[in-house]
Amino acid sequence: MPKLVSTNIGILIPHFGGESYKIRNALVAVLGKLVSTAFKDEEAEVSSKSVRLRTKQAMLEILLERCRDASAYTRSKVLQVWSELCEEHSVSIGLWNELAAFAAGRLEDKTSIVRKSALNLLIIMLQHNPFGPQLRIGSFEATLDKYKEKLSSFQPEALDQNVSDVNPPENVTSTEDGEIDHVDSEVSPDEQPNSMTDSYLSQVEEGVINTDNSVPDVGNLEQTRALVASLEAGLTFSKCISAAMPTLVQLMASSSATDVENTILLLMRCKQFQIDGSEACLRKMLPLVFSQDKSIYEAVESAFVTIYITRNSLETAKNLLALAIDSNIGDLAALESIIAALVSKGDITSGMISALWDFFCFNVPRTTAEQCRGALSILCMAAKSSSGVLSSHLQDIIDIGFGRWAKVDPLLARTACTTLQRLSEEDRKKLIASNGSRIFSTLESLIVGSWLPDNIWYSAADKAIGAIYTLHPAPESIGVRLVKKCQSSVFLHCAEPGDSQHGTENGTDHGSTTIQAGKLGRYLFVVSHVAMHQLVYIESCVRKIQKQKAKKDRQESDSTNVDGNGSTLNAEKDGGINAELGVAASEDAILDSLADRAEKEILSGGSREKNLLGYCAPFLSKICRNFNLMQKNPELQAAAMLALCRFMIVDAAFCEANLQLLFTVVENASSETVRSNCTIALGDLAVRFPNLVEPWTENMYARLHDPSASVRKNAVLVLSHLILNDMMKVKGYINEMAARIEDEDERISNLAKLFFTELSKKGSNPIYNLLPDILSKLCNQNLGKDSFCNIMQFLIGSIKKDKQMEGLVEKLCNRFNGVTDSSQLESLAYCLSQLAFTDKGMKKLIESFKAYEHALCEDSVMDHFRTIINKAKKFAKPDLKSSIEEFEEKLNKFHLERKEQEVTARNAQARKNKTGSLEGFLVADKVKKENADALSEDKTNGGSSDLSTEESHVENVTKSKGDEGGDHSSLSSEVTQEESSAGEVQSPAVNRKDTSKSRARKLKPKDENGVSSASISTRITRSKRR
Repeated sequence: MPKLVSTNIGILIPHFGGESYKIRNALVAVLGKLVSTAFKDEEAEVSSKSVRLRTKQAMLEILLERCRDASAYTRSKVLQVWSELCEEHSVSIGLWNELAAFAAGRLEDKTSIVRKSALNLLIIMLQHNPFGPQLRIGSFEATLDKYKEKLSSFQPEALDQNVSDVNPPENVTSTEDGEIDHVDSEVSPDEQPNSMTDSYLSQVEEGVINTDNSVPDVGNLEQTRALVASLEAGLTFSKCISAAMPTLVQLMASSSATDVENTILLLMRCKQFQIDGSEACLRKMLPLVFSQDKSIYEAVESAFVTIYITRNSLETAKNLLALAIDSNIGDLAALESIIAALVSKGDITSGMISALWDFFCFNVPRTTAEQCRGALSILCMAAKSSSGVLSSHLQDIIDIGFGRWAKVDPLLARTACTTLQRLSEEDRKKLIASNGSRIFSTLESLIVGSWLPDNIWYSAADKAIGAIYTLHPAPESIGVRLVKKCQSSVFLHCAEPGDSQHGTENGTDHGSTTIQAGKLGRYLFVVSHVAMHQLVYIESCVRKIQKQKAKKDRQESDSTNVDGNGSTLNAEKDGGINAELGVAASEDAILDSLADRAEKEILSGGSREKNLLGYCAPFLSKICRNFNLMQKNPELQAAAMLALCRFMIVDAAFCEANLQLLFTVVENASSETVRSNCTIALGDLAVRFPNLVEPWTENMYARLHDPSASVRKNAVLVLSHLILNDMMKVKGYINEMAARIEDEDERISNLAKLFFTELSKKGSNPIYNLLPDILSKLCNQNLGKDSFCNIMQFLIGSIKKDKQMEGLVEKLCNRFNGVTDSSQLESLAYCLSQLAFTDKGMKKLIESFKAYEHALCEDSVMDHFRTIINKAKKFAKPDLKSSIEEFEEKLNKFHLERKEQEVTARNAQARKNKTGSLEGFLVADKVKKENADALSEDKTNGGSSDLSTEESHVENVTKSKGDEGGDHSSLSSEVTQEESSAGEVQSPAVNRKDTSKSRARKLKPKDENGVSSASISTRITRSKRR
């Protein structure tokens, strides 16, 4: 039956052009079955066999072409069929890489079902690949180079003979695309690649790995060529999978759980076959352990156990400590969560814990200091779930963590400090009782000493101070010693901090000669850190008192329940009296008052005399205000500003006094580290003192425009935390956060999108109320058209409710009123086109025609309205469809009328401008010519003019002046009017003066007045003609 269908396949092929994707899916499935079953006849003739091979090749090409089908269901079905063909070994090496490239490309498909099928196809291709169990690019390249050298070492005669030979070898055929398929006369071409791999590639790789210089003999020239072609195909396949790693990293951040789960499975398979880059990608899987989706969490945990947890305890320990060594802070947090969960479940056994201790104690041969640190990190993570993990090696933690190995790897001391904070209450008491003085002296020497480099000292000192405040029953006493020792080391040869203000106030010369910037930075770090931990210590003491009080109340209530009914009634009566008198509330108020007083006294705000930290506060503020000193010492500025922020968090009065300084520095500091630290500190200040920071909200949003990507990222994180946790109200600056959706840094863009996604889940979606304001302000910003469209498309996409969509239609239509700028009109129309219109929404749009009718003259606005109409027609009910068609006709008609009016107005304005410019040109030209004529007539003075004509003009003018004065006045007024309209400045008095002169010079043959009179008459004649 399959053979019969394969010979008539041409009847089915035209149906691929049909509209039904179900028919195309069925045809794809038929082609897959035919490829795998219809071409296995080994007894067929050579001629019919070649025809059938061509038919099979045509079917495979059709299947490849269907990977680009318009329907996502068909694309997914094609990839599933290819997976079946790969499992059945029906894909030749010649098509293997082309198929892998198609599958890798479909990883970026817009539909999740297609991405899922593509991921599954790649997993199956790795499982059934014909190139061997190891797909490292370096291994393939080394093997390929050696066999290429062997191929080139063949005798030229053999090469010439092979070229002249027309008949190819029996077991090698060349495909059209240049790849080599191994075809044996007795075996089908579908199964041959596996035999080729078993006989050649596995032996070749083993030979290359075991012997560096020798090359296994694989046969004659043709077989060597076939092997080289196969190695090249394997190298191409390995590079194709390796090149897909960035896409797989993106898929792990997908909102679809199936994408994440299948990506993790593919990465696990890639690591099994040693694909380059798979190990780094699997590291990026760790943060997914914090996902709220249970299926994703379970997938991550399962993959972690499969990859890193083995039956061999020593190997498992080595895998885990290697993870701890190479991970960053975020990965360490995720790793800690996974380790704690696996310890509680028992997946990490006691044998694995013992193997980790062996690495830490250097009981395993060739253990390095880094491995020792990694083992202690994993043990510290395990102690979060089981505090007894650390009980048996308390002395080892002190001896090794702070011993000579800490000087080899300084981070070991920091890890040991972290481990001390994870001890249980029982272990703490035991450790203090046995080695209390030694521990605290060791921690003090770590903080005060100088044997740690600066890049590690700050983090180590942070953990050491934290360990002191965790372990010591009265940590403030050690804190005082630390501050005094650091102060004496800095100001050993100069005045006290309060007196050295004048030295650092005016410049850096005096300070640089008396105080080392590095020591001063460490001193400020210790002082501020002690102040911060003192605040935390006070809060922890208050919580302990509250817990003790609650426990005492519970015990009293339990004891009264045990007594008789009479005592119960008396206890209830006493409790009621206490409640009426407010005894419990009074006790809580007293406790709160004591806590406030203790917090204020950290910087001596509650007492008359300053304490030790109180003397440091004004000195610190003075240093931070010395901008010249800060500019010349960026590391000192980083330490000083960090200390200032901590002091501000501790004390409200100090915060209020230095808040303006902080915002000045965060805006103008040249160091992006300083700006980043200050931005993070602003978030803490907004939580602790919201009323003080609230007037500076605009300045906090301004950090979103910082030139540094690090500062912008921290600003997005801080504002997201404050807004999503209701610590800051969403005010009129939220458009600044919306603009970060199109940030040039992809991480910041993703964080901004995550913020708005989470914001849309709060209450009734605040984005609905914020969107019009965001739209208005984004229109006024200098944003590109594409950026604006992307931002608004994302924000509108977060609104799902129909009522909110309908409300947005009305709000956006009302926004058209009063808007005349074409770009803003286009922006409003674009936002309307992005809405999902319901029937009610469409009716509101039609009813609001008057609001946006003036915008319809713009072609871009009209295009967006056409988009709205086209979408509405697809889903509208029949009764609404007629209204939409009428609305469309109305829009088109109004658009044409508006366009004609606009064209007419534009033409009239252009004609008016053209006429005005032409008249001005003619007037200027006429004045120029008349001035030139008058000048030439004055120069010639009648020498070249007709005397009789001139005298007749003179006589006429004289008679008119003497006999008919009214006519002369009429003439004069006419001349004046015409000349003024022509733009010529000349008074009639000039004519009278010239006429009087003509009377006195009647007898002169060359009368100057004659020329003037002629000129006047000539001008009159010209004006009348005009």
